[in-house]
Amino acid sequence: MTTTPPAAVNRRATLLIDIAVVAGLVSLAFGLAQVAGEWREPLRPDVEIDLSPWSLPKYALFSLARGWIAYVFSLVFAIAVASWAFYDLRARRFVLPALDVLQSIPVLSFLPGLVMALVGLFPHSNTGLELACVLMIFTGQVWNMTFSYFDSLRGMPPDFRALARLYDFSWWRRFWKVELPVGAQGLVYNSMVSMAGGWFFLSVTEAFQLGEQDFRVPGIGSYMSVAHAHDDIPAQLLGVLAMGIVIVSVDRLVWWPLVLWSKRFNLDDFAGGAASESTVGLWLARSNALQHFRAAWDRLWAWMIRPNHAPHASAMITAPAQRVGPGFGAWVYRFILVLIAGTVGLGLVEIVSLLAQVAAADWLRIVSDAGISFGRVLLAVILGTLWTVPAGIWIGLNPRLSSRLQPFIQFAASFPAPMIYPWILALFLHFTSAPLEWGSIPLIMLGTQWYILFNVASAASAIPNDIRSCAEILRLDGWRRWRRYLLPAVAPGLVTGWITAVGGAWNTTIVAEYIQDGGKLYQATGLGALISEATAAKNFPVLTAASIVMAMIVVGINRTVWKKLQSLVNERCRFGA
Repeated sequence: MTTTPPAAVNRRATLLIDIAVVAGLVSLAFGLAQVAGEWREPLRPDVEIDLSPWSLPKYALFSLARGWIAYVFSLVFAIAVASWAFYDLRARRFVLPALDVLQSIPVLSFLPGLVMALVGLFPHSNTGLELACVLMIFTGQVWNMTFSYFDSLRGMPPDFRALARLYDFSWWRRFWKVELPVGAQGLVYNSMVSMAGGWFFLSVTEAFQLGEQDFRVPGIGSYMSVAHAHDDIPAQLLGVLAMGIVIVSVDRLVWWPLVLWSKRFNLDDFAGGAASESTVGLWLARSNALQHFRAAWDRLWAWMIRPNHAPHASAMITAPAQRVGPGFGAWVYRFILVLIAGTVGLGLVEIVSLLAQVAAADWLRIVSDAGISFGRVLLAVILGTLWTVPAGIWIGLNPRLSSRLQPFIQFAASFPAPMIYPWILALFLHFTSAPLEWGSIPLIMLGTQWYILFNVASAASAIPNDIRSCAEILRLDGWRRWRRYLLPAVAPGLVTGWITAVGGAWNTTIVAEYIQDGGKLYQATGLGALISEATAAKNFPVLTAASIVMAMIVVGINRTVWKKLQSLVNERCRFGA
């Protein structure tokens, strides 16, 4: 009996992996071509959404592409703006409040104007609609990532910055070697939950209609919206299945390898356990084709970032004469600030003209509905905190448990809850004739509690090993363990999670308090429902007033409560501070 030599088996396995990698790259190129073709399609007055199962792969591709394009924009924005706010103290005074305001503005408040503007800019193709959809998903992702990265910059141990100054790092090396590794773990965890936040409004952005005007784009969100409108249960189940496959695939192929990679940057004072490797990473490491591609990329990266030759002495002598004057950067900076101020000024003029048209009765209704929605948001965040804090600590402190629960948690967090709102609504209809008055609270929780869970899990997993060892040596148990060790250790992440959860909860009220199912409208009394109602009726003055009230509530709470609480936990609960 003959046996195949191990070397031959390894060569065969490597060949199969190479074939899979090449096939994946070809499929990626084909998918990008399909997406680009959809963006170039002529703008259609009426969009037909095909409910056949064979259309779902294409729709899933379009939705996935929009989510990842928005994520790339969000990642660049988060790193750039957070770094700007951290290093420029003057800019911080208006950047952070501006972020507070922007994250508090409901999606539907600027969706109509954004869609109309971009469609007018690209009147002959789908590019304007696609950009509007991407930007709306962007607004559901970017704020959490920005605050997370700024929080990691502020919480960086002073020794790290001292070493960067000692070795005279350039801004790029400081970012690449110090800042990004320190913020990697929190950024990865918050990227996961931010992607989930972007998916949440998928059905709203892809199936947007303004009165008689149809601004839908093909995707899973619009597919599910049409399936619900036609009461097509098989199509709804297929849509849920397709969305689930997309979420699980992204989690296993992208997020989980990144989570394991980020764990090597724990701020331990002494060496911890070896970093785990994902199955996908180990599998791809055996691909010769991928290794050749990576080597070519490394050479290109080295050529762009670290030139192989030093400038000649004569060039160095004449360099000052060729440089732009030292004030050029300052003038560009001032020009950008003037441009932003001018844009804000024009927007304020338009807002004032709209607010002047709001009647006193409408203002009374807005204030009353805001109080009701405030109670729902507060209750939803409290209920979410009660289970997400112990669950997040449990997951963060147990890597093996985290690896097992990760797919299920990521699926639950990433799945766009509005897609199944009509099913949950049907359940509440069995118990009450006004299902959304109380039923909207668990619907709000479905869209916000994950911010708390992921931030707490990230903070728990980043606890240094020496702190964990001290807790074991001191034999902390029971309530003392929670009060003296666990809660202070995760407090910065918990507060960050609260900030984003409350902002997200107010946005979620728009879809949780106002649900259309099978031609029927179910509406609760609340500010979110009022905003949805004003959008459907094209009542832009009331829409503007309600949105401003919502933004003022969120910003006011951030300034008076969360800012003080965050300063307190950063002062008392930071490692190395």
